[in-house]
Amino acid sequence: MNEKDKERVGIIVGGGSAPGINGVISSATIEAINRDKRVIGIKGGFKRLLEGDMSCAIPLSISDVSRIHTAGGSILRTSRDHPEKVREKFSTLLSTIKNLDIRYLVIIGGDGSIFMSKWIGSEARGSISVAHVPKTVDNDIPLPNGASTFGYQTARHLGVEIVKNIMEDAKTTGRWYLVTTMGRHTGHLALGIGKAAGATITLIPEEFAGEGLSFRKIADILTCSIIKRLSMGRDHGVAVFAEGISEKLDIEELSQYEQLEMDETRRIRLSEIQLGRVLKNFVRKTLSSMGIEMTIVDKNIGYELRAADPIPYDIEYTRNLGYGAIRYLLRGGTSAMITFSDGHLRSIPFVELINYSTGKIKIRRVEITSENYEVGRKYMIRLEKEDLEGENLERLAGVTNLKPEEFKERFEYII
Repeated sequence: MNEKDKERVGIIVGGGSAPGINGVISSATIEAINRDKRVIGIKGGFKRLLEGDMSCAIPLSISDVSRIHTAGGSILRTSRDHPEKVREKFSTLLSTIKNLDIRYLVIIGGDGSIFMSKWIGSEARGSISVAHVPKTVDNDIPLPNGASTFGYQTARHLGVEIVKNIMEDAKTTGRWYLVTTMGRHTGHLALGIGKAAGATITLIPEEFAGEGLSFRKIADILTCSIIKRLSMGRDHGVAVFAEGISEKLDIEELSQYEQLEMDETRRIRLSEIQLGRVLKNFVRKTLSSMGIEMTIVDKNIGYELRAADPIPYDIEYTRNLGYGAIRYLLRGGTSAMITFSDGHLRSIPFVELINYSTGKIKIRRVEITSENYEVGRKYMIRLEKEDLEGENLERLAGVTNLKPEEFKERFEYII
């Protein structure tokens, strides 16, 4: 068949970076070409399509992608798009995709891109077949059998290495570190890093029901961990937080301490909130009032994780997903997310991913009643109910200038 007469496969990357994007692009491109299709990549996500810019489409060959699967980032780049802009210009986006003669579309992205994939598949009415490949280091897309989203394992792996080094520095210098990780809505990454590294304590948003969470409660949980460690003869530790805790905090209170920035989708840019810095000041003030002087350092880890070269797990995983997306589309499938677990590829229709009470994509949260969380919780050093009785209470109060009954009255509410 003449090259120009071959059906076209388009590949788009939306949302933030995640290790393994290039692996999906590579395997999808190779499989499509081997199946006698032409492949074009859309540079810059959906942004230029929304403007009707067809120059964003670039041809991809096997030689272009055969060695990119081990590299971080995205050769097609990526972008986030304001929901209002998408609504206003969706017809332009769809017509641009059609004008590019794209018959099959592979979209790589998170929850926002899933929604876009569903929208395109629905409005194209069979003229464009769409498959979505789930991507996020937050690991919050509900995949079957507890499978992780690609990029998560690499982010956790590198996060553990960073936290291990920080733990050693804390021990060497006799100080505490407050480490904030990515995780807009959920604590999968923070818990995975904290649990594997053996951090002193890990805090995730799922622990705290509702909204309007006060700084004081979070700060007091940390304060008690520090006091408990001191009562054990240890003057150092590392606390790991998911950035999503910021979403639980009272926004008015939060704005008193932080300049709140918005991303392209008009959501608060949680990665820019210096949660550790704010909490550090609260904790130091509380400790000082009890006669304890402690050096506390805050640190954010996030961007250095999501653009990293993928570990072998994610390299192999994304090869499966890219191949699976093309196989699904060329077998006549459309409007589904491609997953891989228990050694098998599976497609999940978009309709199964929508929470119809909210109209949004379902979110997989950490189950704090699960044994996975229970194990992590058991190895944390934090105030427990039994610490507020007898010798335990006297030992904790002895670190401070409070009497045992004063200590109990002050901190019992955090249990």
